[in-house]
Amino acid sequence: MTADDALSIFSALGHPTRLDAFQRLIRHEPDGLSTGELAEASGLTQSAFSTHLAVMAKTGLVLSDKRGRQQIQRANLDALRGLMVYLAKDCCQGRAELCEPLLAELTCCLRGNDDRCRDLP
Repeated sequence: MTADDALSIFSALGHPTRLDAFQRLIRHEPDGLSTGELAEASGLTQSAFSTHLAVMAKTGLVLSDKRGRQQIQRANLDALRGLMVYLAKDCCQGRAELCEPLLAELTCCLRGNDDRCRDLP
């Protein structure tokens, strides 16, 4: 991942509708959600929401699959992982103990046993 890639992703997630949709897709992995379900959750029409979807797809955050007559959207977890690694790779100047609190919090969220993670939209 390059700095330009990271900036594109941050720009895409810088809009509340897109951030909410991406978080919603993460929660619905690995099955994903239809474009209609995402649009409904956002309160937008499907055509209005498709603009937001295109921005996220352009950065690689969202993958699209056709299932029957529906377009199913999925979070690209590899893109998320790439961004997180890019941000953390030079973190803490080689002092792992400085990154331990972040890793501990992420681990708790992944296991679903941290109240701070239950408040996510």
